Amino acid sequence: MTKKRKSSGRSKGGKGRSELIQCTNCGMLVPRDKAKRITARYSLVDPSLARELRAAGAYLARPSSFKYYCVSCAVHFGVRKVRSREERRSL
Repeated sequence: MTKKRKSSGRSKGGKGRSELIQCTNCGMLVPRDKAKRITARYSLVDPSLARELRAAGAYLARPSSFKYYCVSCAVHFGVRKVRSREERRSL
């Protein structure tokens, strides 16, 4: 059987089975090491107020939220691009 990707589309190495998580968009169950993780940082303060506070020397915390996408949703939303055959095998 030919091998499409060097990593078989996963980042698990030799760990064995990994836990399943749900895609943020469609709810499909995907192995954690196969899902595409996106980190989004958001501000708790209005942008104009944040500018004034930063000018005054305040530190504004920006918490992170994580989104996990299955491969099909990641390609659909442009998170990951479709790669050529040579690029797929090299990484």
